[in-house]
Amino acid sequence: MSKEKSQFSSKIGFVLAAAGSAVGLGNLWRFPYLAASYGGGIFLLIYLILAVTFGFTLMITEIAIGRKTGHSVVNAYKTLNRKFSFLGYLSALVPILIFPYYCVIGGWVTKYFSSYVVGQATAMAEDGYFGNFITKAGEPIIWLAAFMILTCVIVMLGVQKGIEKVSKFLMPALVLLTIGLSIYVMTMPGALDGVVYYLKPDFSKFSIKTVLAALGQLFYSMSLAMGIMITYGSYMNKKNNLESSVRQIELFDAGIAFFSGLMIVPAVYAFSNGDAEIMSQKGAGLVFETLPKVFAHTGPGVSTALGIIFFLLVFFAALTSAISLMETVVSFFQDKFGWHRMVTCLVVTGGSLLIAIPSSLGYGVWSAFQPLGLSILDFVDFITNNIMMPVVALMMCIFVGYVLKPKAIIDEVKISSKFKEAPLYNVIIRFVAPVFLAAILVSSILDVFGIFPL
Repeated sequence: MSKEKSQFSSKIGFVLAAAGSAVGLGNLWRFPYLAASYGGGIFLLIYLILAVTFGFTLMITEIAIGRKTGHSVVNAYKTLNRKFSFLGYLSALVPILIFPYYCVIGGWVTKYFSSYVVGQATAMAEDGYFGNFITKAGEPIIWLAAFMILTCVIVMLGVQKGIEKVSKFLMPALVLLTIGLSIYVMTMPGALDGVVYYLKPDFSKFSIKTVLAALGQLFYSMSLAMGIMITYGSYMNKKNNLESSVRQIELFDAGIAFFSGLMIVPAVYAFSNGDAEIMSQKGAGLVFETLPKVFAHTGPGVSTALGIIFFLLVFFAALTSAISLMETVVSFFQDKFGWHRMVTCLVVTGGSLLIAIPSSLGYGVWSAFQPLGLSILDFVDFITNNIMMPVVALMMCIFVGYVLKPKAIIDEVKISSKFKEAPLYNVIIRFVAPVFLAAILVSSILDVFGIFPL
């Protein structure tokens, strides 16, 4: 392990940092629209079942690899089997590509939070506000840079003084804000019908697409196949219970996703009177266009308060995930070149900013350039999330299941826990997870080409 690497000071520090990585924008804007689009309660039920089986298996594998080797992703695979060091490089490339465009979106969130703070709630609810903002050349880049620099400062402070300390504040705050806002939303007129839709499983809406959508969301929201959990695992003390830590991370991740849905689905349901088209509004459109209109519907004073709280919540989620993405990239370069942490952080920030600018300009002056009919940001998102990540995870399962053997991971977990689920783990990592990951990969590709739209 690099001399500049340290460990998390406690189990709770590790859990909160790893949970902060898992809890991100995917929980707050992707989960709610998928839940709304795929029958509410039935989607939620399938998601939770998959979380404690498929999601648990992949996460405990990655963290165990990190803790077993004590290295970031490239050297971890190299240590286990030199022939699979290429998988480490492929894994490291994912956060290198994701971190820049993630900061573009983080900049949008920072802009909206700041705008609500200065009382621009009415303007932000107007048609075209979001579109006019992201098509500008300069302002989005300024917000992007501000968000990225803040992330850099936290990562520069190191594992304990930066990542762990910030996570110990941000994660509890994020949980409290999400629960509090969810409770308030449920008091809104018409919201209870949305609560019923969200919580009550309708088995008539069960379909293979629902399962695939839940699988994809679970996979993307848990920070898997990006080297993050391997990197964080390398900072984990051998004495800390790995199995219970993963369960707690999952609880945070699924809990935030659950309350995000309980917050957003009923609010939009009430605002739209259950309109299916508005309910299934995707991603950025849901958060930056639809929700400001929902908030404005509550009146000037309440609208501003709701906007501040909600976008502070989204900002915290975006920041914790950005920290983990940058830390993974920094750890990779430190292991590879032996650079000092401060130097590495500055190099990564400068390089990431240059890579991020095209994603920002892709909505404005470079909007004519649309590979596969997608904006630059959406194209990079598709390549990383829909192609590279499922491939990395699939190859990891093959490596652990048939080359390294599951016993190596099971033995690592058993250093700090009984791991009664070991027989089930063996079956899932070798037979179930590869099939699920192949299904995610194929369905994602078919979806982008409109052949099998999710």
